[in-house]
Amino acid sequence: MRGKIIAAGLLLCIGGAGIAAVAAADRQKAGPIRVYSVEKKGYVMTERVIKSDDEWRNQLTPEQFKVTRKKGTERPFANEYWNNHEKGIYQCVCCGLDLFDSATKFESGTGWPSYTAPLAKENIRTAEDRSFFSARTEVLCARCDAHLGHVFDDGPPPTGLRYCMNSAALKFAKEGSSPR
Repeated sequence: MRGKIIAAGLLLCIGGAGIAAVAAADRQKAGPIRVYSVEKKGYVMTERVIKSDDEWRNQLTPEQFKVTRKKGTERPFANEYWNNHEKGIYQCVCCGLDLFDSATKFESGTGWPSYTAPLAKENIRTAEDRSFFSARTEVLCARCDAHLGHVFDDGPPPTGLRYCMNSAALKFAKEGSSPR
């Protein structure tokens, strides 16, 4: 009996891993997605960005690669945008997708840049994150699957959400600067 229970448990684990692998592969399928573009002032169709780890390593700094491609976290209060108060748009450091408007940025006291909402819900996606013995909601770029940070339900009005992002996952386009 005990052997059957162990075998059943192994099958569930293997089956779950297979489902996770299929889900991960499905996210990385090439094809068009609909996102919001600040430059175009509306929704546009764009292709997903899919690259190998070697291609990402060549494009990104070691810190950016660790955070965006390996789901790392940078140190609080020692990152580029936690204290940035300029007007503009925060974009994905990997693919340039517009993610957050500075108008939604607020002081969360956490040491990471925090926002009440993404620029458009289509520009991000979320996934369950059970790392570090807790359940959190991971935020990823909808176009290239870069890990951006996490969203929590302890933010200010109007959404009550706190999108706590890593500066290393973002680049900032200052309002009035030339198109990206």
